[in-house]
Amino acid sequence: MEIKGKYSRNYFMPPEADHSWVTKEYVDKAPIWCSVDLRDGNQALVVPMNLGEKLEFFKLLVRLGFKEIEIGFPAASETEYEFCRRLIEDGLIPDDVKIQVLTQSREHIIRKTFEALSGAKNAIVHLYNSTSEAQREQVFRKSKDEIKEIAVSGAELIKQYAEKTEGNFSFEYSPESFTGTEPDFALEVCNAVLKVWEPSPDNKVIINLPVTVELSMPHIYAEQVEYMCHGLYKRENVIVSLHTHNDRGCAVADTEFGLLAGADRVEGTLFGNGERTGNVDIVTLALNMYSHGVDPKLDLTDIPSIVSTYEKVTCMRVYERQPYSGELVFAAFSGSHQDAIAKGMKYRENGTAHWNVPYLPIDPKDIGREYDGDIIRINSQSGKGGIGFLLEKKFGISLPPKLREIVGYAVKDVSDKQHRELTPDDVYSVFNGSFVNIFSPLKVLETHYTQKDGEITAAVTTLMRGNKTVTEGHGNGRLDSVSAALMELLGTEFSILDYSEQALEQGSKSNAMSYLEIGINGTVSWGVGVHSDIIMSSVYALVSAVNRGLQEKK
Repeated sequence: MEIKGKYSRNYFMPPEADHSWVTKEYVDKAPIWCSVDLRDGNQALVVPMNLGEKLEFFKLLVRLGFKEIEIGFPAASETEYEFCRRLIEDGLIPDDVKIQVLTQSREHIIRKTFEALSGAKNAIVHLYNSTSEAQREQVFRKSKDEIKEIAVSGAELIKQYAEKTEGNFSFEYSPESFTGTEPDFALEVCNAVLKVWEPSPDNKVIINLPVTVELSMPHIYAEQVEYMCHGLYKRENVIVSLHTHNDRGCAVADTEFGLLAGADRVEGTLFGNGERTGNVDIVTLALNMYSHGVDPKLDLTDIPSIVSTYEKVTCMRVYERQPYSGELVFAAFSGSHQDAIAKGMKYRENGTAHWNVPYLPIDPKDIGREYDGDIIRINSQSGKGGIGFLLEKKFGISLPPKLREIVGYAVKDVSDKQHRELTPDDVYSVFNGSFVNIFSPLKVLETHYTQKDGEITAAVTTLMRGNKTVTEGHGNGRLDSVSAALMELLGTEFSILDYSEQALEQGSKSNAMSYLEIGINGTVSWGVGVHSDIIMSSVYALVSAVNRGLQEKK
């Protein structure tokens, strides 16, 4: 790669810098959100949306709470024009929502734009022209004064057409390629436009400062935004807007820093679709605020549904690791991560209101994600904590700590050999098939108990390799006496090391689950029994542990 002499900084620091934005800790209130999915996002699609798809997307944006939606460039194509007319004529725009349209500073385009907007209750007319040094010198070959005149003449035409067109209009101006424009010149052009439109408290004007191409680190953009905020004509009646692209991968940071620097509004797309590397991802921005306890003023409580609609109408895909929205962003495969999450979720049962669960910046349930399928994901890298958490949350099975580790190894072994992720049902199947009610080679058919002088005798009917046998055993309890009978039958010594039980469901007809560990043949073996009778569930657990121990001996 040749770098020397080829690349230099193509951005400009403001002539004056305040730096006061640096002292702010976080964005403490939601900006005015404007979705540009239907214009900037749409023009970046391989196959732009048709009329029906745009209508479906528009309705989604309204449901999410967007109050400003850029719907297109009506003078650019018949579809764009018809979409604008359809929204207005069919009364599809709520009274509290403003549609926004884009126009260049050319009279025939401005005229066509206002024809499309005729009768609009609330519409923003967005004027732009490029002001950067590179565009002035290489594309337009015009002086600064000539570039400024393009902006001013466009502003005057828009004002004239607005006065003679039915509807309610407000105005927006963008010095396109702002980040490659000298800040003092950008301010000069914006102020010239503002003096044409004369913003007032009842008719504020939007000045949009686009990162058309990312050229600098985010703090430089913040300095540029702060400089503009301090110098804009009638700033109190101006809404400063940000529109950032992601060429350096910093669109979210650019926007957050720009808001700290004094901006009031953000233009972006739901999941960052846009030209080249895309626009800023509004979902990420909004949920970043949410994670700091700030209401983003958008309804993002069902991210999976939003993703589904977005993918359907755009034919784009939300990447699995995209912040907040991706399928895997809350998923933990690593055993240590799973263990920390499981313990963090358990800790929350103490009643703490503050969310501080390891590895989870927000509660996935707040945006429509499920704990059992979205957070703990099982593969060969998973651990006992995650597998135990999944069994408990999905199936109500509370494994003893020592058994949790053994089940974990069994599950991971299956995933490793099959070289795939296991679903919750797969995990349950491994647990159930390997530990629960294991009746081979030994099966207990019946148990009958008698008690005399404090000792219990169990008559145990068993079936083993086709042979049916009744064996007696004696002990100080039913399980103890069954254990003695089985040792007599098998001619093998074993001892019960651990035992616990739980009810699987609430109510009189619920099944009991028993967990039992034995020492047998110089090793330990676990078994699990399930039965509606607690005594039989413990016997089944014992038989399962014995059978597993006998299988291990082989």
